[in-house]
Amino acid sequence: MSQPIGIGILTAPAGATAGSATGMLGEREVVRNTGKQAIVSFLEAQTCYSVLRNSGKVVVFDTRIPIQLAFYALVEHDMQAAPLWDPKMCQFVGILTVTDFIDVLRYYRETGADVLTLASRSIADILADEGILSTVLKKNPPRRYASANGEDTGEDQHSSFLSVDADANLDRACHLLHDQTMDFLPVMLPSDMRVLATVTYTCVLEHLVSNFREQRRLFDDTIYDLGIGTYGDDVVVAYPHQTLHEVLHTLHLHGLSAVPVIDENTKKIRGVYSRSDITFLTKASDAEDAVSNLNLTLDVLMAQQRTDVTTPDALHTCSTRHTLQFVFEYFAQWKFNRLICVDEEERVVGVVSARDLVAYFL
Repeated sequence: MSQPIGIGILTAPAGATAGSATGMLGEREVVRNTGKQAIVSFLEAQTCYSVLRNSGKVVVFDTRIPIQLAFYALVEHDMQAAPLWDPKMCQFVGILTVTDFIDVLRYYRETGADVLTLASRSIADILADEGILSTVLKKNPPRRYASANGEDTGEDQHSSFLSVDADANLDRACHLLHDQTMDFLPVMLPSDMRVLATVTYTCVLEHLVSNFREQRRLFDDTIYDLGIGTYGDDVVVAYPHQTLHEVLHTLHLHGLSAVPVIDENTKKIRGVYSRSDITFLTKASDAEDAVSNLNLTLDVLMAQQRTDVTTPDALHTCSTRHTLQFVFEYFAQWKFNRLICVDEEERVVGVVSARDLVAYFL
């Protein structure tokens, strides 16, 4: 269900005149830069240890186990991703995510290959399949963060293992996430090369918000004025009548983790669909049924609710007039992965992700 923020009305302070505009703008720029520098300094001073939870668990997969078994283990342990260990090389070699298994199913649908063979294929076998790696598992960075020459950026986490030491500062971790277009960054204990946790943009944002919630005046500009998020024609949307296969292909093509779903006639927001939604898998009786369910439409899938960690992100909306401080406050309450910016008619005008919010300070 949507958690609407509402629409704020910004008014000029009493006594403001045209003659004072220049001074006010200069002061605003100073305050804006001060707020940004405060967080930059904070990220440089804090280590990765600071974002780790007091208790938690890490699931690591041997690359020899069947990929289908690995997927069900992720779901059972409420995990979105897990590091991959190669026993022959005696080292970590990559990361497997919930969405990887969904993308592999897309490959079987597109190629017409016998999906029953998937039950016996190991993780190593799948990641050695050039047909799969060069198509459904090929990395596509979001358009907003693509390189200037249009080439792909960042390492492929299916064929390489990028990590950060726990004693490294958060600025380095954030730059690794951002520059390598990663969603999950393993945090290692340098002394014995043990994975302590995986860091995401949401983890970093939660840490920032918990330390800067009360710094109201430093973050009083609107997210739109700060250039945080994607707006206008660059926003990718989906429609209720589209099939799951079509939408998953669009998400992969644009390097997105979720997409706003809008009414085809009114253009009003209907919901959000996430790549990590496994509703179509839980309703399947076997692998063949799962592939067949890729033909289901979004309106059918969105009518079915889930409650575990792989639940599609709940719809949270905002206005382009909401301030960065307000977004901080809202995140502290709801821990969203993204906000959908809507106008007065509830039509989508932009998307602000946790990545966008963190990237603003890099």
